[in-house]
Amino acid sequence: MTNPKRSRKAGKTEASTAPVKEVKDQTSLQSGSQKNGFPIVGIGASAGGLEAFTGLLKALSPDLGMAYVFVPHLDPTRESAFTQILARSTSMPVIQITDGLEVERNRLYVIPPNRDLTIANSRLHIANRNKEEPRSVNMTIDIFFRSLAADQGSNAIGVILSGTASDGTLGLTAIKGEGGITFSQDTGSAKYDGMPASAIAADCVDFVLPPEGIAAELARIRQHSYVVGPYIEPTEVDGKGIDTYMSQVFRLLRRATKVDFSEYKPPTIGRRIQRRMALHKIESIGEYVNLLHRDRAEVNALYQDLLINVTSFFRNPEAFDTLKQIVYPAILHARNSSSSPIRIWVPGCSTGEETYSHAISIVEFLGEERTEVPIQIFGTDLSETAIQRARAGIYKESIEADVSPVRLRRFFHKADGGYQISKTIRDLCIFSTQNVFSDPPFSRMDLVSCRNVMIYLSQALQKRVIPIFHYALNPTGFLMIGSTEGLLGAGSELFEMADKKQKIYRKKLISTPVTFGFSVGHPEHETEGIEVSAPPEKQSETSKAPIELQREADRLLLARYTPPAVVINDQLEILQSRGRTGAFLELPAGKASLNLLKMARPGLLFELQSAIDEVRKNGVEAKRVNVHIESNGNTRQITVRVVPFKTPVQDQHSFLIIFENQPSELQPNGPLLPPKPLTESEISEKDKQIAQLKQELAATKEYLQSIIETQEATNEELQSANEEIQSGNEELQSTNEELQTSKEELESANEELHTVNEEMQHRNELLTQLNNDLTNLLNSVNLPMVMVGADLSVRRFTPQATATLGLMASDVGRPIPRLKLKIDVANLEQMMLDVIQEVQARQYRVQDHEGHWCSLRITPYRTLDNRIDGVVLSVVDKSTLGEDTTAKASEERKLAAVKNRGSKGKAPSQEK
Repeated sequence: MTNPKRSRKAGKTEASTAPVKEVKDQTSLQSGSQKNGFPIVGIGASAGGLEAFTGLLKALSPDLGMAYVFVPHLDPTRESAFTQILARSTSMPVIQITDGLEVERNRLYVIPPNRDLTIANSRLHIANRNKEEPRSVNMTIDIFFRSLAADQGSNAIGVILSGTASDGTLGLTAIKGEGGITFSQDTGSAKYDGMPASAIAADCVDFVLPPEGIAAELARIRQHSYVVGPYIEPTEVDGKGIDTYMSQVFRLLRRATKVDFSEYKPPTIGRRIQRRMALHKIESIGEYVNLLHRDRAEVNALYQDLLINVTSFFRNPEAFDTLKQIVYPAILHARNSSSSPIRIWVPGCSTGEETYSHAISIVEFLGEERTEVPIQIFGTDLSETAIQRARAGIYKESIEADVSPVRLRRFFHKADGGYQISKTIRDLCIFSTQNVFSDPPFSRMDLVSCRNVMIYLSQALQKRVIPIFHYALNPTGFLMIGSTEGLLGAGSELFEMADKKQKIYRKKLISTPVTFGFSVGHPEHETEGIEVSAPPEKQSETSKAPIELQREADRLLLARYTPPAVVINDQLEILQSRGRTGAFLELPAGKASLNLLKMARPGLLFELQSAIDEVRKNGVEAKRVNVHIESNGNTRQITVRVVPFKTPVQDQHSFLIIFENQPSELQPNGPLLPPKPLTESEISEKDKQIAQLKQELAATKEYLQSIIETQEATNEELQSANEEIQSGNEELQSTNEELQTSKEELESANEELHTVNEEMQHRNELLTQLNNDLTNLLNSVNLPMVMVGADLSVRRFTPQATATLGLMASDVGRPIPRLKLKIDVANLEQMMLDVIQEVQARQYRVQDHEGHWCSLRITPYRTLDNRIDGVVLSVVDKSTLGEDTTAKASEERKLAAVKNRGSKGKAPSQEK
């Protein structure tokens, strides 16, 4: 994984371009958990290492509070005297390691001969070498350093001294990846510079110093807070909050690398920043931010530290066994056609070990199944340097610790100082730089392997990346994550468990719940002090509105002791109800409706309508008292309140309708007087007025009823038109979603094509360079040479072959037995076939047309994957051959003459 490294890197990790947010966790600058409370220094050496280590011990203070473990390459057949020799150079106790020995500070531990050393829970463990699978190189240092990194994390320190080969390079890489500090002896002071040079070339060394300088630097960093113990920055530095400095760090990183680390886990970022501060002798975060402003190289160095490019071949071998048992058979079974390729994506691939491991594993599986299936494996990472190394596919000899001898013979071939992946495996893998959070993802994948990447991401980033993986997979695809990772949030809804132990999940057949908004990246030049953030993710209003409405309504009701109430939207549709509202609202006859006005009981409609209109106009609470409401033939008075409110996720107002029972009015104080009797004329006139008023009231009610019915009819027509418009809008929305899906698929396809194009361009550059090298080599060799293919046709020849053999440019591609050469070889075709069949070079004496003898050498033409694809013909220069032959004949004549003279001068007895 390049994660911080895809990573993903630990395994490994990918970076994010998520929106910038302030880091609120004050532990962001705290170091990792300290295993012992003191650092453990692993020191590896080989040839010339004893002298260097002795010099280091003499300059090293014995009371620094560190433990030292010395791991030299020892002769396995003899007892070691290192313990006695080193005891003369230090006052610390020097102890030869026994199994289970607990590490203590201010002590020096030495590995015994013919043993492998590891550490677990601060105890040293030794084991006999595996005699059944002997290694061609000594990897004792790498084995211990890698276990030291895993056990102690940022509490580990690695030192490489004089020695040959490359042991220790992978171990230092692991220590640096876990936040430890690494040293290497400078090549000038090293008696043998193989091991230091290998570590320095791998860019995994923090300090390159002579032994005395290493001792001085160990004493200095021992006093730094990163090494002393847990370190917490003050909440303020020079009057500025720590969040302000962290925001500046994120901005500088984003400006230099186009990657936003603000969403990574704060403890991870904090440890990496502290580590860089320790290397630069800086104690204050403010001072380190000033350094970042001044030094662009330090920004890049911090960026590389955050990527964590640590990985290995076949990490957790049980996971690959599970792939062969569960995942690969399911992928084969689900293929649509025989031509469909198996597609695998490895985000956070770091330097390619994880990607090549998948390629080797699936090739082995298909070989066992005797099935020919196309394979495409995509490895992506943020680090361009890691991607370049992955494309080259060249690794140190120390990979023998992770790759079995059978796999080494089958899938690797020897290269300078290590091994290179065979061309057949490299052709299956395509590598490209990619930011999984901002670049379009790949699609139609059968397996996504993202191990040990998400452990460095915050929960927000994990929730963003899991739907991306769901989108990238085929309906029957699988997702594999690290053994210490898990799927958060929507992960359990999108994936189901396929293997719990190895954390392999199967995609569920549901739609991907997010719409990918791929940003085009931040501009290269940002205004100082301005934070640029990506647009927030859109979520459907329907998913958030009920929760927000409930919270706001609960708050308002609790303030009023929760009387009966309902919550309505701007269209007067009831969304929620509180308390017993049956005395105020009832379902209307006919079609069911939740419209407030249709559900209002008699006497309540007009007051509700006027109060809501008032609230819409003024935007403040409206109140109606003494509202007469009819219920079950009785009339009572209530108070109605209409309270407007708006939630953050809504563009329109909602309303809270509260119904409060009103106490009966008290009668006025004083005695009750009897009513005054009316005359007959007054009674008659009063009856007429009452009858007239009743008639007018009935007419008014009828008129109002007709208006209401007309309005309801109009509303129904408008509602019908609105439903039609809404239906059309839904169709347009569906079309828009289809277009969006098509856009995402096109973006994914474009990303894949871009990746393939980048890989092909890289290979074309390599082929062009190789072609140029070959052309210049052939033109510079003063020797007639001809390269012949497996069909015995001419491929290339040197310029000297034109004069010696009579070849022309037009002869390229023609079978060489049909050409008329200037040398007399009657059975040339059979000679070449014999060399191809026996895979052994042969040399013949032949004559040219002028009768001069030449030496014809035929050697097999070997490809990088050790196939025989023709022969190479070479002819020794005639003049040189003639001079050599003449000189040889003259020498033979001289020796014969001496022998003759000697035999003539011998006595008879001596001759007998």
